[in-house]
Amino acid sequence: MKIIDAEKTVVGRLASFAAKEALKGEEVIIVNAEKAVITGNREHILEKYLERKQRKSVINPRRHGPKYPRRPDLMLKRAIRGMLPWHKAKGREAFKRIKAYIGMPEEFKDKEKIKIEKASVEKLEVPKYVTLKEIAEHLGYKFS
Repeated sequence: MKIIDAEKTVVGRLASFAAKEALKGEEVIIVNAEKAVITGNREHILEKYLERKQRKSVINPRRHGPKYPRRPDLMLKRAIRGMLPWHKAKGREAFKRIKAYIGMPEEFKDKEKIKIEKASVEKLEVPKYVTLKEIAEHLGYKFS
């Protein structure tokens, strides 16, 4: 079991690492999912996620879909799902081995956590990024 701290970690790199570990048969637990970041222009990223949320069918505008998550932990899991061979049984089994949490659950506070140094936001030359928490709040998710 690997516990990964997602604080100030680039989502795509974290997702590929988690997907590889899950495909190897390892159980992957990600904590502080809301503190993971997506790099790029802030306005462009927020606009892209809002557009995904509001997407409708041209043929039947009352039908909403596809559904995209608003919660940061589910956004992260969706990114990881994109890195897995979802249409094969091994991809679906690997996805079941991945858990993501908002914040730090009590059961993992005293356990050793992994920080992925290659995926750290400090490695960026131009520090332009948005956290998953900011995106979720922009989409209307309310943190309690």
